[in-house]
Amino acid sequence: MNIAAFIARRIAFNQQKSFSRFVIRLSIGATVISVTVMILTLTFASGFQKTISQKVFSFWGHIRIQSYYSARVAIAEETPINRSDSVTGLKQLYPAIKTVQAFATKNAILKTAETIEGVLFKGVEKDYDFANLEKFRVDGRWLKFTDSGYSNELMLSAYTANLLKLKTNDQLLIYFIQPGAPPRPRKLTIAGIFKTGIEEYDKLIAIGDLKLIQRLNDWAPDQIGGYEIFLKDFTKMDAVSDAIVPDIPIGLQSNTIKYIYPSIFDWLALQNKTIFIVLAIMTGIAILNLITCLLILVLERTRMIGMLKALGARNFTIRGVFLFHGAIITFFGLLLGNACALLIAWLQKETGFIKLPEDAYYISEAAVDVIWWQIALVNIGTFVICFAVLLIPTIIVKKVQPIKAIQFR
Repeated sequence: MNIAAFIARRIAFNQQKSFSRFVIRLSIGATVISVTVMILTLTFASGFQKTISQKVFSFWGHIRIQSYYSARVAIAEETPINRSDSVTGLKQLYPAIKTVQAFATKNAILKTAETIEGVLFKGVEKDYDFANLEKFRVDGRWLKFTDSGYSNELMLSAYTANLLKLKTNDQLLIYFIQPGAPPRPRKLTIAGIFKTGIEEYDKLIAIGDLKLIQRLNDWAPDQIGGYEIFLKDFTKMDAVSDAIVPDIPIGLQSNTIKYIYPSIFDWLALQNKTIFIVLAIMTGIAILNLITCLLILVLERTRMIGMLKALGARNFTIRGVFLFHGAIITFFGLLLGNACALLIAWLQKETGFIKLPEDAYYISEAAVDVIWWQIALVNIGTFVICFAVLLIPTIIVKKVQPIKAIQFR
């Protein structure tokens, strides 16, 4: 085996510009590209899914507790429920829960001198954790609440503000739609402007005081639209949503945001099919690349194989030469492929040089999320596949006859 390693190194790393050295380096380059593309595909896809999911969760929480009679559509107003100590106390019962916050929504129309625009007015309370939305604020500040009465401020999306030609501290009339009655107008001041990048939210949502909705709907102070539950780990929301059912009052239901707003999450799930297709293509390219390289090397070194056999070298020793070539290609391909992929991912995270059309992808630049077990899986899978491919030259070398091989040109 030491002889095989010596010969393999001489062929692969010799100073002469031999065809064998060129083929090996070309194959290493192709392997580097395949590994780099596979790792970046997983990294960018994971970052994309995580970023979009976090935007949705930041606006609506991970779990919603509402009346059984509330509709499962984005623009529907909730059937009111009474405040419940059982629900607010879930935080103490389940360590996975971060916050429990009351909310309500109401359809409204924003009006200026030039145009009107419909919105879903989301009412929150003074203890609402705006830290979840801070990354979306592009101008102004968050709402200021009063101890008596309701706040006369609201938050508008950048899309709606631009459409209505409004800016921070401007006032506007908002008409709240009342079933079976004329709309009820209120004059509110724009405290701040946000932008999520998700068209459905930026075109639809305005944020204001829950007390205003209570007054417009003639609700009692202890009536709300529902509760939003934020978790410390969003991957546990299905389990937590099922677990809290026995601890909430009869007449209320617990649903994850994935269930209430399925369209975005169904779209994100489709990305997994794209990931699988890209990985399958790049794996196929890596296999064909290594097979082609080894076959070319065997054919190009046929005379060498014949001479080694004539000198008494065993098939095991000769096969070792090409096994070492395959090992060299695999090792440097994985090493350089991982280095290139992680470097590009780091540069993207630091500089954001890969831009995306936000109206189509909900984000302005490609998001990065390095998941180490996925990278390990790519490396292990590539290694196993390459090792299996390395068995091919062992079959060819065994069939080579010394006399014919020496005469081969």
